[in-house]
Amino acid sequence: MPDSGAARAAAATADPAAAATADPAAAALRPGLPAAPARIALRDVRKSYGALRVTDDISFEVPSGEVLGILGPNGAGKSTLFNLMGGDVRPDAGRIVFDGADIASLTPHQRCRLGIGRTYQIPHPFSGMTVFENLLVAASFGAAMRERDAYAPCVEILRRTGLIRKANHRAGSLTLLDRKRLELARALATSPKLLLMDEIAGGLTDQEAIELVALIRDIKASGMTIVWIEHVVHALLAVADRLLVINFGAKLAEGQPDAVMADPEVRRVYMGMEV
Repeated sequence: MPDSGAARAAAATADPAAAATADPAAAALRPGLPAAPARIALRDVRKSYGALRVTDDISFEVPSGEVLGILGPNGAGKSTLFNLMGGDVRPDAGRIVFDGADIASLTPHQRCRLGIGRTYQIPHPFSGMTVFENLLVAASFGAAMRERDAYAPCVEILRRTGLIRKANHRAGSLTLLDRKRLELARALATSPKLLLMDEIAGGLTDQEAIELVALIRDIKASGMTIVWIEHVVHALLAVADRLLVINFGAKLAEGQPDAVMADPEVRRVYMGMEV
């Protein structure tokens, strides 16, 4: 009998679509055969607090190298969705698949070691430590690097994020923009393959948001996969490849940014919001 693995490989060479359908797991994770494999995929993820369902059977995936922007009004369930991906919250049902492995039961630090980095809406650096020391901690504990091995990568991240001249400043002395830069730098120091950004532009002036967007574009250009929740819509639209809009814990719209923002229901939900 011919080897089934060889047969599937031959089918993949001849017909990628047939190869995907020949592997049920692959087909389940990659509906419609996106151009790149999914870095992260959520399948029918559900989370409730008592009688309140805050995440209602949501499914989506993010191909490697894509920036997915997530929008939704206050109370839509964005933070819970983000915490489900990051591991701060565990789902009641559904699958969260990262690089082909179901990570729904893993803790945040376990997910970090696998390659999921994240920023928080309100930066909380180690205020009494220097900027550089903050990065060394992130690299040592997040990426499991020895301090001497982390030194050079952390210096490069400081250059990349515009913090090199403030490497020896106490983190507590930084401006809000630089604290946001440090939040990104600490996440990058964990050597992520997926970067989760939680309202990173919140509280910034228009000019500061422009500077931060330039940094995020640079991170995107490196091939980083990013999922970004944001209320500063113009900043998100400047970077995102696709948008996902949620409302009352359910998916409202998903697709190309222009098409999503033109959707009548999305416009109704965001009535009064400057786009």
